[in-house]
Amino acid sequence: MRDDTADYRTLLLEHVPMMDVRAPIEFAKGAFPGVVNLPLMNDGEREAVGICYKQRGQQAAIELGHRLVSGALKAERIAAWADFARKHPQGVLYCFRGGLRSQIVQQWLKDEAGINYLRVIGGYQEMRRYLLRVLEDSARDCRFTVLGGLTGCGKTELLRQLPNAIDLEGHARHRGSSFGQHPTGQPAQIDFENSLAVDLLRMQAAGITHLVVEDEGRHVGSCSIPLELYHRLRQVPLVWLEAPLEQRVERILQEYTVDQLVTFAALYGAQEGFTRFAQQLQLSLSRIARRLGGERYLHLSAAMVLALERHQQGDPSLHRVWISALLQSYYDPMYAYQRQQQEGRIVFSGEAAQVLAYFHSLSTHF
Repeated sequence: MRDDTADYRTLLLEHVPMMDVRAPIEFAKGAFPGVVNLPLMNDGEREAVGICYKQRGQQAAIELGHRLVSGALKAERIAAWADFARKHPQGVLYCFRGGLRSQIVQQWLKDEAGINYLRVIGGYQEMRRYLLRVLEDSARDCRFTVLGGLTGCGKTELLRQLPNAIDLEGHARHRGSSFGQHPTGQPAQIDFENSLAVDLLRMQAAGITHLVVEDEGRHVGSCSIPLELYHRLRQVPLVWLEAPLEQRVERILQEYTVDQLVTFAALYGAQEGFTRFAQQLQLSLSRIARRLGGERYLHLSAAMVLALERHQQGDPSLHRVWISALLQSYYDPMYAYQRQQQEGRIVFSGEAAQVLAYFHSLSTHF
């Protein structure tokens, strides 16, 4: 029989299946990658028990909880936990602090289903604290190199070819610009931090201490890079990826229009998918309307409308018009200024093959 555990490192590194028995409202605020929410109490039941606890104390709250989760409802929840436990016999369960709720689920599983299931000591709270320490330690101790470049130069594509890359945009499910929204939305801030910390932990476990990350602002969409890590990334060496305008236009055309429409269509169907895709593209442009200025915004917006009309007929080629104009008149000057401000940090610049060779020449270890 296995013992309850506080070995958070192993749980997270080995992808141990985890059952989170907190209420859905707690789970939505933050969880760990791959965890399944099978709550002891739903949001309403949890709220009622919490009010009872404040007004009448712990014992009365426990008794109310047992009355609320009883009979067929109790049997239904035990069946769901037992199904998870049988599918994942090496898994674990946890609640917020690893206390009463997870102990009750553990006991009911044993009494009603004959299953002894391991509980995480300290629960979500202590695992979260552990990952926050990983973030702090990594920001302080790891050696970082930042990859920068003009919009559309292929930074993310290059990062995917490196074994020591941390994909901040991937964790945030956002490409970092006004046009970077993902059709499925972004994770909660805590989910972003937890996912990033687990990635850093895996690098650490592999002995990789030199990490490459993309040049980002503090905010990647609605997700914020932890402040200590962000400040560190503002000080480390910068590699600049170069690519000609034509190549960048083609990449943006493919990734932000052709591929994006495919994703929307897969999620919502062809007609609804195109409508949502078009709305998001136009909304993205409107977000920077003030910075573009009225005349330039109207010109780009009109070009985008024409491109969308043609795209709906199966030809995405007209998107090149507004993409090229937006790069040359807005994004390129902005990034050129940022590069000038960071000139002293740049240790290498070149096109993709050269930059890739440069990174491969560096050790991933200290």
